[in-house]
Amino acid sequence: MDTKQLLKLYKSGERNFQGANLHKAKLNHVDLRGSNLEAADLSGADLSQANLAGCNFNRANLTNADLSRANLQNANLSEVNLIGADLIKVNLKKTNLSRADLRTANLTLANLAGANLSQAEMSGADFRGANLHKANLIDSNINEAEFIGVDLTTAIITEDEITGEILHIGLSHTWITWAGSY
Repeated sequence: MDTKQLLKLYKSGERNFQGANLHKAKLNHVDLRGSNLEAADLSGADLSQANLAGCNFNRANLTNADLSRANLQNANLSEVNLIGADLIKVNLKKTNLSRADLRTANLTLANLAGANLSQAEMSGADFRGANLHKANLIDSNINEAEFIGVDLTTAIITEDEITGEILHIGLSHTWITWAGSY
């Protein structure tokens, strides 16, 4: 399925794009609210500034995708692959990211208020300046994640996640590119 076909189907009322192959698709600024993109391949896709509120991305591949400034409020991103994704200033308010893989993702200034990040893999992710008010981080791996300028006092987190053995706040690291990982 190509971008034109997807947008034409969406405009005609279709919302089920489960398993679609949209590798490196150019979908910036589009409105796909309420779409089912479960198990879709959106690796390397440009979804910047897209309206994806309420979408289902369960088990989708968004490796190296650009979701900067996108609206994903109330979306389902459980078990999604967001390795190396660009999520700068993304709206993830009340989004389900349980068991998501966010390794080395850039979530600078992201709004994750009320998001469910339980059991998520977030090692090496950059959360600088992000809003994690009432975000659920229970059983998540936040090893070597950047949390500079983030208030974790209102996040739902246990002692296990914030011990020095698991969390290294402010540790600098080199960004990894995942080219060829598709």
